[in-house]
Amino acid sequence: MTTVVSPVSGKAVELDFVPSDAQLTGGAGMAIDPVRAVGKAVAPMDGVIDELDPYVFVVHGDDGRAIRVHLGIDTGSLAGKGFHALVSKGDRVHAGQPVAGWDVVAVETGGCSPMVPVVAVDAVNGAVAMRTNGPVCSGDALYEWK
Repeated sequence: MTTVVSPVSGKAVELDFVPSDAQLTGGAGMAIDPVRAVGKAVAPMDGVIDELDPYVFVVHGDDGRAIRVHLGIDTGSLAGKGFHALVSKGDRVHAGQPVAGWDVVAVETGGCSPMVPVVAVDAVNGAVAMRTNGPVCSGDALYEWK
């Protein structure tokens, strides 16, 4: 079992509440409606950064599992504005370690939803058990991947 921690502070919700399913294909998980502030997104588990763009990152664990964190919906249209990487692709990270900085208000001002999907890549329905639903702090347990 893999414990996945919240990459940002806010309100934990089911993926059904995410306004677009473009970032949700290929897995199960939860989403965070983030606190409206400048902040940092942290690694959801121990592993290696496999993918890193200003607004999306994937952590691949030693157990072969991967978690994709997308900072906002359709934020690729912002061309990196409001985001900055704090690690590099290929870096080993630990759960709770800052990975990216972002400005949630700039995301909304840019016309994008700030909702943060936290997706267990290739997980099937029923493989994810919520640990919380409601207020969550960055680094708190979000769900268990069975």
